[in-house]
Amino acid sequence: MKFMIFVKSNPDIEARLAAMSGSQMNELMAAMEVFNDELKKAGVIKDCDGLRPSREGMRGRFDGTSRTVVDGPFTGDLVAGYWLWELPSMEDAVAWVKRCPNPMPVPSEIEIRPI
Repeated sequence: MKFMIFVKSNPDIEARLAAMSGSQMNELMAAMEVFNDELKKAGVIKDCDGLRPSREGMRGRFDGTSRTVVDGPFTGDLVAGYWLWELPSMEDAVAWVKRCPNPMPVPSEIEIRPI
């Protein structure tokens, strides 16, 4: 079974990440690298990456046949990164998420969605 794992963010978290020193960011990323290596060794991970801040993105809005594109930054819930995992069950995906280091310098969320 495949799962898309979303690392959640918001504008406050994006600001906090932007204000982090290089050494703080390196520490956060090192912990995630160790976790990603564990996923690779277990054959779980199929793909992963982090997304650039929402201020560098754009959104398409749809209303009937009308299309509008707006520049970031965006408000509300955001996606900061993702993993694509293949595991036997949702319970296995939950077990891996529970092993994950906090991907943010503040309380955060990871969303697990079956594909």
